[in-house]
Amino acid sequence: MFEESIAAIATAYGTAAIAMIRISGPDAISRFSTVFKGRDLSTAKSHTVHFGHIMAEDESIIDDVLATVMYGPKTFTGEDTVEVSTHGGVLVTRRVLERILSTGIRLANPGEFSERAFLNGKIDLVQAESIMDMIHARSEKALKIATLGLHKHTTELIRSLRDRLIGIIAAIEVNIDYPEYDDAIVMGHSIIRPDVMTLKSDMDILLMESRKNRMIRDGVKTVIIGKPNVGKSSLLNALIDEDKAIVTDIPGTTRDMVEAILDIRGVTLNLIDTAGIRQTEDTVEKIGVSKSKKAIEEAELVLLVLDQSKAMTEEDEALLALTSEKRRLVILNKADLPPALSLEETVRISSLNKTGLRTLEDAILRVLELSDIDHRDLNYLANQRQIDHVVKARQALTDALESIDHEMPVDLYVTDLSSAWRMLGEILGETPDDALLDELFSRFCLGK
Repeated sequence: MFEESIAAIATAYGTAAIAMIRISGPDAISRFSTVFKGRDLSTAKSHTVHFGHIMAEDESIIDDVLATVMYGPKTFTGEDTVEVSTHGGVLVTRRVLERILSTGIRLANPGEFSERAFLNGKIDLVQAESIMDMIHARSEKALKIATLGLHKHTTELIRSLRDRLIGIIAAIEVNIDYPEYDDAIVMGHSIIRPDVMTLKSDMDILLMESRKNRMIRDGVKTVIIGKPNVGKSSLLNALIDEDKAIVTDIPGTTRDMVEAILDIRGVTLNLIDTAGIRQTEDTVEKIGVSKSKKAIEEAELVLLVLDQSKAMTEEDEALLALTSEKRRLVILNKADLPPALSLEETVRISSLNKTGLRTLEDAILRVLELSDIDHRDLNYLANQRQIDHVVKARQALTDALESIDHEMPVDLYVTDLSSAWRMLGEILGETPDDALLDELFSRFCLGK
């Protein structure tokens, strides 16, 4: 499919014991052979490793290397591939790459090896995205989700939904086009509707669990809010166990947002300590308050901190009202002091003494509906693009159900059901219209 061969450094840039340069394409082996002195690679067996030297134009040795030769299609990209292991110095790796590129091999674009693997049918789109998820995973659970996607467990989840959809579509089509078949199922409202309802219900579960997976994969944008001097910065410092935010007895010390990352048993919180929210005439503090309110709007979780040693104030009441529609946890701080405030469904802590933090972590996981994270099935979607396509597929099923309830002709349902099937296919990178016909004819021998 591709005419050009490409190359790039496949290991992290920097000083290390070894580095690896990957070359892929129709003439990858023959072009590399022109700068490699050692075994004649044109006669080498596939998936074998060969010692040799990378030679400069003046015939001096640039580096001693190991060249792994692999013939397509049994490679990552499906093309002929050479993986060159060099010494891991920054300069020597760059010189080896430059010498390889001098043969007419092109420098690969970002992600081009995975793109070729996808276009050559070696991986689907979910697997391609899972590769990047593995690289960027920030927790063990996020890594597990990426591994499931890479090994096609997530793909099979989507394929099972598509298989059930195509079964309904195919049965409708055979009734429309071949009504003379005595054994054809008459696809009336009473038969179609239960199957579509079951599919829609299963998608609802998939979406609910996938949104939890997305939080595990990407982290949860979490803001710590409260009026000045209630202990927001102290809470941030206590949670991450370091003095990241400045803490003083002076109200309004925090005037800009301070960010940190916290891992709670496999769930990453992207913490933001905000400026105290109150009425103020200070120009700089006003900017901080405005940023805090914007952060609340964008937050997936709000940690509202109140000072339990003081009675409720109008500012506290305003913050409770401002966050009433958000996923929220109310924290009563300064539990080391005599209580003057009591509210239901709160967590009492002392940031100063670092007490109640374990209870707070339990409450956070409970609010996020991830208390069972150590035991839950992680084989769901985690990528927002994938989730958005399931949302569209679910809407197509909703449209089909409306047509059924209005007793529209059966053949009109096929449009919405086919749309749902295609939306699920786009998750895997399968979009051609011909794919629907291929699936139909693979299930029914319609042209006798």
